[in-house]
Amino acid sequence: MDFLHNVLTFLHLLGFASLFAGFLIAVRGQAPAVNSGMLHGALTQLVTGVLLVGLASGIKDDDFTVDNTKIGVKLLVVLVITALLLVNRKRVLSRGILMAIGGLTVLNVGIAVFWG
Repeated sequence: MDFLHNVLTFLHLLGFASLFAGFLIAVRGQAPAVNSGMLHGALTQLVTGVLLVGLASGIKDDDFTVDNTKIGVKLLVVLVITALLLVNRKRVLSRGILMAIGGLTVLNVGIAVFWG
């Protein structure tokens, strides 16, 4: 069980790295657009996040509980990121949409780290 959790966590972090690196690449471009790193990173985070929550929910331990509010907020944020990427994948991104994607990505990491 620990091995599966570690693999999913590793893939989840790779998804973040891909999403954030894709964002940084888009920021530097003359005509910023959704790149495959951003889209695949967001989808990887979405899928691995849901699997991690499912795995954690299956643990029957009195000392461990899943914070459903935190998970719900994180899920909402990653769904908004994914929707922004899917809707704008064939277009040049406006600076506002691009910064919203980057800001929401950083927000999601902040929620993961700083929310109790």
